[in-house]
Amino acid sequence: MASIVFYFEVHQPRRLKWFWPDSVRNENVENLEKFYYDDDENRKIFEKVAKKCYWPTNKILLGLIDKFKNQNKRFKIAFSITGTWLEQCEKYEPALLDTFKQMAESGCVEFIDETYYHSLSGLFADKSEFREQIKLHRNAMKEILNFSPKVFRNTELLYNNEIAKEVENLGYVGIFTEGIERILEGRSPNFIYDAKTAKPNDKSDKSNLAVLLKNYKLSDDIAFRFSWRSWNEFPLTADKYAGWLSASEGDVINLCMDYETFGEHQWAETGIFEFLKFLPDEILKHENLDFLTPNEAIERYKNNKQNKDNIIDVPWDKTISWADTERDHSAWLGNHNQLLCFSEVQRLAYLIDKISDEAAKLKFKNVWRYLLTSDHYHYMSTKNIADQEIHNYFSNRTNAYDAAVNLMSIISDLKEKILIELVNEATYEREKIRREKEASEAEQRKEAYMRSRIFKM
Repeated sequence: MASIVFYFEVHQPRRLKWFWPDSVRNENVENLEKFYYDDDENRKIFEKVAKKCYWPTNKILLGLIDKFKNQNKRFKIAFSITGTWLEQCEKYEPALLDTFKQMAESGCVEFIDETYYHSLSGLFADKSEFREQIKLHRNAMKEILNFSPKVFRNTELLYNNEIAKEVENLGYVGIFTEGIERILEGRSPNFIYDAKTAKPNDKSDKSNLAVLLKNYKLSDDIAFRFSWRSWNEFPLTADKYAGWLSASEGDVINLCMDYETFGEHQWAETGIFEFLKFLPDEILKHENLDFLTPNEAIERYKNNKQNKDNIIDVPWDKTISWADTERDHSAWLGNHNQLLCFSEVQRLAYLIDKISDEAAKLKFKNVWRYLLTSDHYHYMSTKNIADQEIHNYFSNRTNAYDAAVNLMSIISDLKEKILIELVNEATYEREKIRREKEASEAEQRKEAYMRSRIFKM
């Protein structure tokens, strides 16, 4: 028996405006968001994608859940929904959120935690912001969907041993990442593995955190190759694909992809919706296949020790992800501009923490956190033609240089505003000390005068 784990990533970033520093020279923190973030554009894009993808795909999935709910083998799926997506959905398409709530109530859908802002904070040397964003996402899942996730996926499936250790310490039972050959060393991605969260080069130690590996070849057959007419397997039909799954070795086949695959990346005209409608039927025709949610897969297969070496070891300098040919962090931190912006945005955290006014600190931190979203750094990539076409597809900038200049301008302006706040606080504190000193000296003079009067008497 092999189990299919269908996992969808649901995300929209809060895109940046074209920024002109002079326009916000005298603005305070309460007004910065309207100058930094292009919420008119965000609304247009969200409403477009909702119409093309979210509404029709949710309708299909709810229908499939209902169709198989009373059968021995039910249709099950998993979602990870970013905090930035949830915010936009509540603003622009609140009724859409109700359909996700229906899925949450079905018992056939598992929701997965990640960083609230779909951020690169997992790559920070100081993991405190990473932990804080995970907690924010966990709270949002509970508050909005009444769901408490047990499994985690990091932004863009970025993964290394340090990230795994943080996730384990937060109490999760499993984590998703990319099933790339260089970490498997000849093993199959279709098994549950153990994270390595102990000391480097210690082959004996492992953690209690299960590692679920994306089968990127089978996932990308849907996400990228489905409509490629030059592909030798085109057209991809549901029965053909189910046959591939049935013939695959292993315990669990993790099919991970952007939710926007359906209707947005692969348009309705490609037949992607028909493929999705018929796929569960075709899969369940095979006696050796069923559907599980990620946590169910961990519970069923975690102790299956078919591999002698069941540990996934990814040192920090070998970090992996699900992006581009390299499947490392170079999609976001692969050139000088990306590294410069990433370095500068991290420094702002130190400055923000120096603000003593808690209300002001929180406002600055909220503005800053949207700048950590991975998409902004993805737009700055300068890769080879094949990978760069994907980066350009997602970007709302004409080129990588413009995206870099724009982000750095916003980071620099925010830094200036934070420094002004710190100077004002320091000035206020000095003035407060001066007044207290003057008051104390006046009190001392008064006391001395009174003593002199008493002495004369």
